[in-house]
Amino acid sequence: MARYTGAVCRLCRREGQKLFLKGERCYTNKCALERRAYAPGQHGQGRKKVSEYGKQLRTKQFAKRYYGVLEGQFRTYFEKATKMQGVTGENLLSILESRLDNVAYRLGFGTSRAQARQMVLHGHITVNGKKVNIPSYLVKPGQTVALKEESRSLELVKGIQEATASRPVPKWLDLNKQTSEAKVVALATREDIDLPIEETLIVELYSK
Repeated sequence: MARYTGAVCRLCRREGQKLFLKGERCYTNKCALERRAYAPGQHGQGRKKVSEYGKQLRTKQFAKRYYGVLEGQFRTYFEKATKMQGVTGENLLSILESRLDNVAYRLGFGTSRAQARQMVLHGHITVNGKKVNIPSYLVKPGQTVALKEESRSLELVKGIQEATASRPVPKWLDLNKQTSEAKVVALATREDIDLPIEETLIVELYSK
């Protein structure tokens, strides 16, 4: 299974925006972007005019890194989005939001998407009562996503829930904090997604 294994703080600096890849650290002054708000490398502080293609590429890279998806899978999601009814860019974001690792993150089952992904991989997450350890699994409306009952007493899980207790849960997920279970009410719409990008730029890039 391919995944990025480099320094994640470099990704935030390269995009010039927080990707929240290190959980709670990203909300403190220890965040690398707070201390060095410029791209990594010896030319990182140089001024450079960005072309239209450059803007499209940076937008696509930002979305990929935000959700922790590599190029091949991202392209597959885009092709799926083009075949759906509605606006392609919004469809793409909706698909990315419905990934199980992202849903687990949105529910506070991980302080970052990377940690939520690990929770899924290690079998701590269930869908409709059955263990699912595939981070890219796409949830559907009506399904129930929950922490496995045996996992709820683990100190690691308790620590995660304490750290994410104040995090808001999107309205398309109906979470019962007492049972650590949530029903997927609907697929996320653009209004539900707090991603600061123009997704139309991604559509333009892939349409060339």
